[in-house]
Amino acid sequence: MNRQDPILELQQIFKDYPLRKPHPFATPRSVKALTGVSLSIARGETLALVGESGCGKSTLGKCVVGLQGISDGAIRFDGIRIDGLGRGRRQAYNKQVQMIFQDPLSSLNPRKRIGDALAEPVRNYRPQLTSVQVAEEVQRLLTLVRMPVDSAGRWPHEFSGGQAQRIAIARALASKPDLIVCDEATSALDVSIKAQIVNLLKELQAELNLALLFISHDLGIVRSIAHRVAVMYRGTIVEQGTGDEVFHSPQHPYSQALLSAVLPLRPGARRTHARLEGEVPSTTADLAGCPFESRCPKRFDACSAARPPLIRLDERSDHSVACFLHGH
Repeated sequence: MNRQDPILELQQIFKDYPLRKPHPFATPRSVKALTGVSLSIARGETLALVGESGCGKSTLGKCVVGLQGISDGAIRFDGIRIDGLGRGRRQAYNKQVQMIFQDPLSSLNPRKRIGDALAEPVRNYRPQLTSVQVAEEVQRLLTLVRMPVDSAGRWPHEFSGGQAQRIAIARALASKPDLIVCDEATSALDVSIKAQIVNLLKELQAELNLALLFISHDLGIVRSIAHRVAVMYRGTIVEQGTGDEVFHSPQHPYSQALLSAVLPLRPGARRTHARLEGEVPSTTADLAGCPFESRCPKRFDACSAARPPLIRLDERSDHSVACFLHGH
């Protein structure tokens, strides 16, 4: 895995949602969903985004695939800036980046057989294929996700949640993408089925050299799939590193609190729960300091005066943290 040659780069991504004015002379206000997010993903790598609900994980995923535009910053894919692309070049990008959602049935038309649902993106992205070739490609996709080929003749409601998610993965693979954004792709599944889907994603990644942006609140699943982990809080990344670095040695006070809910990695180790107090800051507020300052048990004066940048803890690793406790 070559960390020097990322396939996806996000640089200082901001996303605001303007709020309706209560009257014409009111001061414009907006919800600040993303506030300066920077990250990168290499080919064949899984980067997991973790954090509380509402921290901006899913918004970031939608910005990456182009379902939502960004307010500021830059998105580069394979070295080419893609935010603001024209329609023609955007279609080429959409072919390379796909998304898998939490509810697989929501992406399947209940009035279409599975074969037709898979054939549709195949035809859209490869219009030169004949009908016979499209049918062969549908069979290949079903085989790729370990589903019987006769599934093509069945309806969406005939499948379990895990089977439907496999079909959704096959649909995402129809364009032969380089990057897949998985937005809570296992959260609606039973525990045993979650493990099967995670194993399938890992196998597909190894076979196809896929990059995965894995968005999840399930830290146990993240620990089993992620090469690197980025911890988000109120629209920004507060810590980033390899899975081992973040799970074994979290450095940001929020990461420590978040990960205290996970079973300890060492057998016999005590499980402690960090309790957070204080108010979560409003997403409409312009914060001068650290977004976690109001809830941090280790805060001091500098935390409310300026926002700490994300800095590397060690030149020999990519473990980074945005906290004034660490060498700022």
